[in-house]
Amino acid sequence: MQDNATEVTAAGIARLAGVGRAAVSNWRRRHADFPKPVGGTETSPSFALAEVEAWLRKQGKLAEVPLRERVWQQLAGHPEGPVTALVHAGCVLLLIRERPTVWLDVSAGSDERLAAMLPGALDQVLTPRFGAARGRGVHTGRAGLASSAVNSSLSVNTPPAAQTPGAVNTPPGVNTLPDPAPHVNTPPTVNPPSPLHSPSAAPTAPAIHTPTGPQLLLSAPLLRGAAELAAELGARQTFEFLLGRHLDASPRQYTLTPAELARLMADLAGPARTVLDPASGTGALLRAVDSRPDQELYAQDSAADLAALTALRLALQSRATVRAAVGDTLLGDAYPELRADAVLCHPPFNERNWGHDELAYDARWEYGFPARTESELAWVQHALARLADGGTAVLLMPPAAASRRSGRRIRADLLRRGALRAVVALPVGAAPPYNLPLHVWVLRRPDRTPAAPEVLLADTGRFAGEARGGPDWQAVRGAVLDAWRAFARAGRLDDRPGLARSVPVIELLDDDVDLAPARHLPPPAPTDGVEQLAAVREHLGATLRLTADLTPPPADPVPAARWPLTTVGELARGGALTLRTGGNGGHARVRVLTDHDVLAGTAPSGTLPETDEEAVLTEPGDVVLPVLGGGSVARVIDDATGGAALGRNLVLLRPDPAALDPWFLAGFLRGTANHRQASSYASTATRLDVRRLQLPRLPLGEQLRYGTRFRALDEFERALRHASRLGEQLVRGMYDGLTDGTVAPD
Repeated sequence: MQDNATEVTAAGIARLAGVGRAAVSNWRRRHADFPKPVGGTETSPSFALAEVEAWLRKQGKLAEVPLRERVWQQLAGHPEGPVTALVHAGCVLLLIRERPTVWLDVSAGSDERLAAMLPGALDQVLTPRFGAARGRGVHTGRAGLASSAVNSSLSVNTPPAAQTPGAVNTPPGVNTLPDPAPHVNTPPTVNPPSPLHSPSAAPTAPAIHTPTGPQLLLSAPLLRGAAELAAELGARQTFEFLLGRHLDASPRQYTLTPAELARLMADLAGPARTVLDPASGTGALLRAVDSRPDQELYAQDSAADLAALTALRLALQSRATVRAAVGDTLLGDAYPELRADAVLCHPPFNERNWGHDELAYDARWEYGFPARTESELAWVQHALARLADGGTAVLLMPPAAASRRSGRRIRADLLRRGALRAVVALPVGAAPPYNLPLHVWVLRRPDRTPAAPEVLLADTGRFAGEARGGPDWQAVRGAVLDAWRAFARAGRLDDRPGLARSVPVIELLDDDVDLAPARHLPPPAPTDGVEQLAAVREHLGATLRLTADLTPPPADPVPAARWPLTTVGELARGGALTLRTGGNGGHARVRVLTDHDVLAGTAPSGTLPETDEEAVLTEPGDVVLPVLGGGSVARVIDDATGGAALGRNLVLLRPDPAALDPWFLAGFLRGTANHRQASSYASTATRLDVRRLQLPRLPLGEQLRYGTRFRALDEFERALRHASRLGEQLVRGMYDGLTDGTVAPD
């Protein structure tokens, strides 16, 4: 009975069976015994997962479905929602990791027995692992007290500011706030507080309670499936897979901190026993910290689901003590007495409703009361207030925070008192919003030592990737950490032209207090610039000559050919090729071929969320097509690109070399008319149904003739693109050289 409580849509059935949605529609029409809808709407019905699995198994269509796909469908279709399902699964995975024999005991027998015994077993793990809820002093200007902790197991605490009228109804086991934007600390709607914002002691309530027996009974099939998957992948890897799928499938837009950036920020902070992230989101920054058993990790976020899932995620990754709280950090700080060794933070940007009116007399504004438009400087001062003397805070900041006039007085005081130690400009594309070169600020809470007379400014914009690809993280990391460590040792840094320098504080204390690194760095050495321009010009000339040689000869007109046609779908069913779609996760260190790389003809430049989901790896001879955007593009994977993971919105075709030539396949799939007949159109996007693409039935020898010509056209296209990029680089360099005096007009 509990299995039937989990529902699955037609799209989920298609994924279970490894077919398209059209096939599911055909099954519904042709088979009278196909399961009847149990929910959803007339246009988007849902079906009982257990009935669907039984029907697919009877029809012989379920044998090859991976276990991870079945577990995901159980989670996605959970009657109480995927967040509750993830929390239940995370608690059980932690039990499996900590006390596997206890899980084996409680899971033996019926689902009813499992649900009855599991709460007690979870208490044995969750309470020692996270600590019981206890009263804390909380900065609050809000009316009302938090509810007392009952049956608490996970110390994910909700401060008084989060207990507000108008809170939405939530799945069992999860306390939440009105639905704010993910990763954004949004103040709840309450009666205006008094102007005085002072600490007060109040009990806090955990965001996750130990689930009750009836709640766990609904989740029993999911929990058994998750345990089976954990036996294959491991408990942590299983939770990462399910969480990654949930974040990708959620209609909410999460602001994620890339793993490489998180590691860089954690390394700038250095080793720390207590670490706080006051806007923790999905926990990327705290996960990047080198953890050890004696460590304490503190997290707070206004989104209750993120706080709960982050706590479980951190607990499954390390043996550190984990504390996570729900609530608006600026208006309802859960840790007012904490003095951490390090603070890592990716705060929300450009928030106007951050509590300016309520927090006018807050003790945290040690360096000045932030203007309404300077929410980021409020976060900076909150981070400094939570640091122990000599502790380090690293924050991701918008570039405007370094130069807006409304924040110049606070910036000046941060400099005078030695709190601000470094500003690092990242390359465009390092983190969302990807069109801005974001900054990293490194701050120290001043102790009794004299204020440092210099500040490190660095600009890594030169390491930006091409098009919309990510930056060269290895180069960024090496340049930033080398400059920071040298500066931290000596208190100053010799000029590194175009990259970094230490600037005396007195030079920055003018009317603007502009901290944008590019405005204070010496330009690259002139000789290097001229030599580089000469090299680019020489390379461009060689490329243009190659392009002329590769220009296709004139074509003679011939009568239009009338071949017998087949489709990619038919070839896949016949075994002439294998069709795979891009994944949602993989290892962070694997190169990822993105749809932008395919469209631009560039090297793999992307990253995927770091999960233990198996990535689809490309091989030489594969043909890759983007499915969004409407462009007629197909790329044959070469030796240099082989081994990269297939990114999202891409389809990979792996032809059998005994039946299909890859260049013949790619060439015919690029036909404009072919794409037009295989595309569907929405109001804002075009999607390609790769299975409907057509190509002629030709013997292999004839395919090779066409493939040779298609390959020559591809080489010509690549040469044109390369020449275009070199030309742009030469023109930009000439403008720069003429304007900075390193190139003479004649």
